[in-house]
Amino acid sequence: MLRPVAVILSVISATSAFAIAPVDTSNQLIISVRDQKLMLLRNGGKVATYPISTSMFGLGDAWGRMTTPLGYLAVEKKIGDNVPVGAVFHNRRLTGEVIQPNAPGRDPITTRIIWLRGLEAQNAHAFQRCIYIHGTPEEKKIGRPASYGCIRMKSRDVADLYAQVPVGAVVQIIPDGLPKVEKGKPRQGMSGSVVAANVAPQPPPQVIATKAANVAPQPLPQIAATKAANVTPQPPQISLTTLATPPSSALTVEQMRTAGAIAGARQKAKLAANKRL
Repeated sequence: MLRPVAVILSVISATSAFAIAPVDTSNQLIISVRDQKLMLLRNGGKVATYPISTSMFGLGDAWGRMTTPLGYLAVEKKIGDNVPVGAVFHNRRLTGEVIQPNAPGRDPITTRIIWLRGLEAQNAHAFQRCIYIHGTPEEKKIGRPASYGCIRMKSRDVADLYAQVPVGAVVQIIPDGLPKVEKGKPRQGMSGSVVAANVAPQPPPQVIATKAANVAPQPLPQIAATKAANVTPQPPQISLTTLATPPSSALTVEQMRTAGAIAGARQKAKLAANKRL
């Protein structure tokens, strides 16, 4: 179930000084696991909806599980400006190969990479786990869970999305269906943030904003904006200085897929064992 987006985005906006890429609250992506769709909003108005694929291994942010994380994230990096549709990436570098949709026996990352960073405790590993929105040649699988944790899109769709989404755009991944938002009729919330229609409110997550030079965030509901020395963190709180720390390393695509194959084998073995009982 969705939380009140205006409150969440105002919290992220107030603490964006701690993030590596400034968070842009006027642009938002909502990704529905139930619908297997992605909605692009600008200033609260729906711009477009695309079919996508989330992880075949389910939801979560644990290492080695190849799952899709939930919650609020942001676009941290964009890779692939003006490259051909269908261009193949290996370790985020172009190989020079261009392949067509549904090329047999092929499953590389193609066309564009939109690299996400988690903004909450439940998705804090997303950047290091290399959670992307990216193109795939396996377009016949789009519309059902088929990835190793990333958000897959058709190559032409991800190229179109890439051109419209800036670095810093807010991304919300939800287990439920997409909210009903009217196209071309934006609704404004606090400080230009997005307000989702027909959304049942839930308490926003608590965020600890540690002290930074020349930054004086205003108090917000349920937000502790005190010095780190005077704060006793309580689960599921997460320090924004942790989010702002660049990862020392990132999993390669090959490592992700190897771990995904292991996770899949374990899942099959578990199902087989249950059938024997």
